[in-house]
Amino acid sequence: MTSKRIGLGLSDVTIFGDLLPSERAAVESELETIALDRGRVLVRQGDVADALFIVVSGRFDVSVAGRTDPIAEVGPGSPIGEIAFLAGGVRTATVTAARDSLVLKLGREQFDRLCVRTPAIWRTLTAALARRLADQTAGRAMPEGAIPRTITIIPAGPRPVPSRFVSGLEAALRQFGSVALVRSDNLRRMLGGHTDLNSSAAMQALNALESAHQFVLYVADPELTPWSEKAIRQADQVLRVGTAGRETRADIAQNRLEEFASGLLQPKAQRLVLLHDSRDPLTGTAHWLCPRNVGMHHHVALTDRSDIDRLARFLTGNALGFVACGGGAFCAAHVGLYKAFQECGLKFDIMGGTSGGSAMTAAFAMGLAPEDVDRATHDIFVTRKALRRYTWPRYSLLDHTHFDAVLNEHYAGVTIEDLWIPYFAISTNLSSHGLHRHTRGDLWAAIRASGSIPALLPPYYTKDGQMLVDGCLLDNVPIRSMHELKGGPNIVVSFDVPQLERFSVDYQTLPSRQDLVRRALVPFRRAPLPDAPGLGSVLMRSLMVNRQDFERHMTPRDLLMVPPLPRDMGVLQWSRHSELMQSAYRWAMAEIPRLQAEGHPAVARI
Repeated sequence: MTSKRIGLGLSDVTIFGDLLPSERAAVESELETIALDRGRVLVRQGDVADALFIVVSGRFDVSVAGRTDPIAEVGPGSPIGEIAFLAGGVRTATVTAARDSLVLKLGREQFDRLCVRTPAIWRTLTAALARRLADQTAGRAMPEGAIPRTITIIPAGPRPVPSRFVSGLEAALRQFGSVALVRSDNLRRMLGGHTDLNSSAAMQALNALESAHQFVLYVADPELTPWSEKAIRQADQVLRVGTAGRETRADIAQNRLEEFASGLLQPKAQRLVLLHDSRDPLTGTAHWLCPRNVGMHHHVALTDRSDIDRLARFLTGNALGFVACGGGAFCAAHVGLYKAFQECGLKFDIMGGTSGGSAMTAAFAMGLAPEDVDRATHDIFVTRKALRRYTWPRYSLLDHTHFDAVLNEHYAGVTIEDLWIPYFAISTNLSSHGLHRHTRGDLWAAIRASGSIPALLPPYYTKDGQMLVDGCLLDNVPIRSMHELKGGPNIVVSFDVPQLERFSVDYQTLPSRQDLVRRALVPFRRAPLPDAPGLGSVLMRSLMVNRQDFERHMTPRDLLMVPPLPRDMGVLQWSRHSELMQSAYRWAMAEIPRLQAEGHPAVARI
């Protein structure tokens, strides 16, 4: 952090826009300018508020103790710390430079002197304070899923970033707004002739680009040069771009640019982008991810424009997600809905689900056609009766080895990180009593854990000792997890489970253990059992009753789809999967045109 007395013009500082020229000159004479590198703390929560600050260029994150994410962000022209300063108290939050920034400082002594000489300064600051409080009351301080404005491309590994990827991403971003492309060969022109990257003039020139364009795309040098460091410090989001295929250990190791970025940015502000020459099946992504702590990773085939377009949608908060709920045999409806959207031309950028929904979206992410998923469903649950083979009830009621073997035939050998489409599954972690989101590792294991129905199947145990069961216990409709991964619209599927009819069952007629054994040993003498639901149906319905109130996590851009279910269908009646798939398909094909006519953002790309 550096500071000095400076006669910086205030004509572009919005809170002083109403002052007369003589009044602005008086303010300027008392101001001190401070330059802060990215990551430096300007004010710290609990300190005495002995000064207020005005942002000239750059951006700051506002955070409070006990909260992981920032609660607000402050940009050029806005004051910082004016509430505690005017109230004469202590700082209520910590303010940190989110990129290289310039601020003007007005100390207590200078402020008191100004108020005597220039009374208008008091009115100006109290008006700014009122606006800030109004914004906070209206919930506008920090929009959820803030869109990165500055994006920096750096190489991952030793190979330089291909120029065709840079030009392709620039073109893809232009679909969402104007883009300024800054790299070392045009840097001097972009800086208005300035060559000192750390000067106030250069800093203001870079931040002026952000004011003039929707996005600023920085391209770092192949080595950690002063420009590379500056580009990383200016970034809201860093893309580590690696060239996959024929990797050696040296190719996968982090380079100096990546290490520098890791020291400055949170993992969620970094993405790994792996480039491929074609859309062949993927392998080896885990080796790239192992040494890198990044928020997400993306695969891009340089021969396919759609992959770069998908990446741009993630960066701009426009990625379309498919959120699939759990629900036993009712999950066959997901296949019909997916088929309808696919035939209408809608392509999803990311998919995820809970329990049976995790299995369906995994098949979609693998690239299987709806008809193939329907056939696989029949093979698993009808032909092979994966959930119909009982065992001695020591660890579970069902023989998990049979279920696992059948599931393995359809999903084994695929890892989540090697899917072209980002994917996640939700399970409940009984070791930590929390939600477990699967974004890496064996796809089969994620599906098995997400669908581990308590009592029917044993929990899935991870190599590090975590005990995982069905995700529907905590989050049957995982829209919140989807929002944590990306911004943008989502197709969200939930079920209104049909109510069971009342059963004329005399409770006293339910057989005892001895009676059940006797009936099993002498089947030709046994009387009919009471017409009551079986254990599996009771368990499934019990789990689905206690569903999370997911709708409070929905946004106006999310589309909730609740397909009608046959009223006489049981939650474990997998034999009717094709019937349910077709009925959900027909219902969706009628709903989609209506949603288009209403202009719902989730179907805007059709």
